[in-house]
Order: sequence, then structure tokens, then C-alpha cells
Amino acid sequence: MAYGTNQRLQKIKHLLQYLGLSVAILAIWQALFQLGYIKPIILPPPSQVALTFCDLLKSGAMAKHVGISVLRVLEGFGIAAVLGLSFGIAIGLSRTLDRLTDLIIQVIKPIPPIAWIPLAILWFGIGEQSKVYIIFLGAFFPIIINTIDGIRQTDHKFVEVARILEVPRRKFVRQVVIPGALPAIMTGIRVGLMVAWMCVVAAELIAASSGIGYLIMDARQLSQSDVVLVGMITIGVIGKLMDSVIKRLEKRLIGWKVSFAGD
Repeated sequence: MAYGTNQRLQKIKHLLQYLGLSVAILAIWQALFQLGYIKPIILPPPSQVALTFCDLLKSGAMAKHVGISVLRVLEGFGIAAVLGLSFGIAIGLSRTLDRLTDLIIQVIKPIPPIAWIPLAILWFGIGEQSKVYIIFLGAFFPIIINTIDGIRQTDHKFVEVARILEVPRRKFVRQVVIPGALPAIMTGIRVGLMVAWMCVVAAELIAASSGIGYLIMDARQLSQSDVVLVGMITIGVIGKLMDSVIKRLEKRLIGWKVSFAGD
């Protein structure tokens, strides 16, 4: 009984620690508004942002914008994950392929996705393809780079043992290299998903009439800072939920990994 009570108290403590800073920031933000230190046109209070969110939810506008943006992110991120993992594994396993592709990857990697918008419009027009392409570019490079690095970090002792025992290459890659690279690969996928959401606003600059990015940009033009904040927070919350799903998947795939969680 005492053990169960201690466990519940521990969970409550962890929950308070998890939410404490966020709640404190919201409380200070609201208090500064009430005291007149913050003008609503510059930074509306949390209460006003919450009311605006409820209004958008009731009108159905929020569900529409969120659904379209989520679909675009999933399409762009899905393509980036498939190609990033495929090319990353191939390059990580082949020195020749690495030499052939390294210069191209290193030159294109630093170019921000928003710089590709003019070419995306020329290549794909102003439809959905150009928006998905921008999101794909943002997510692709974190995935491929982390996949290559994860494979390159395979312990050399395992490589030598596999050579001595004459383990078939396919079996060695499937049972040793890929499992060992999974932590880095999952990190790349999580970062890629985060960047994909960051690219939504840039992607929806391309003649969009819907989506969270469009909602933010339209509200900016109308000086509706409360709607801008609703859009920003919505992106953050959805990104967090999707990241949590990937973290759960990571725990299942990498059950053997013991991480340092801090003191």
C-alpha cells in the first residue's frame, strides 16, 4: 500500500516538474498584461489566445487548417524518410558511393528550404507538389546525415569479428550494422520531423489558401497577433505529439539502449 502511494506521489511530482515551468511562464505573461506592462496588439495575453483558439475551433477553421498542414507534413516527411534512410544506408555501407555523393550533399545541405521556393514554383507550379517538395527538402538532410553517421559509428571490433567468422555481408548489415545505427537513425527521424514542421510556414507561402502557415501569414497581414500565436502554438503542440509517437516507437525498437537521463 505504501509502495503504491509513493509511486503515485512520484508520478505527481514528475508531472508538476514537467508542467511547472510552462504554467509559471503563462502566469507571469498574464500578470504582466494585467499590470499594463504588455500591450495586447504586441503580445496578447494567454486568456485572449485561448479564446481565439476556441473561436477558431468552433468555426471549424482550425480543424481545416490543421488537417491540411498535417497531410502536407506527412507526405513530405514520409518521402524524406524513405529516401533518406535508403540513400543513407547505401552511402554508409559504400566508400565509393560516399565519395561520389559527399560533395553534392555537403553543398546542398546548408541551403535553406525557403531558398528553393522560386525553383519549386517553376518545377511544380503553385499546387500541392511544390509545398510537399519544400517540406521534403527540410526533412531529408537530417535523416540522411544521421543515418550515414550512425552506420559509420559501428564498432570496429564487430567488423573484425564478422570478417574472422566470415559472416555473410547481408546478415552482418541486418543484424549488427542497422541495429547499432538505430539510435542515430531515430534521432535523424525526430529532427527531420521537427524541421518538416518548421518548413510548413515556408511551404504555405506558395499561393496557399489553407494550412496553419497560411493562417499565420494571413493573420500577420491583418495584425491579428492572437491568431498568429494560436497558429504557432498549434504547430508546436502537434509537433510535440508526433515526436512523442516516434519516441514510443524508438523505445520499442531500441529496448536494449540504456540512456543517461541525468542526475
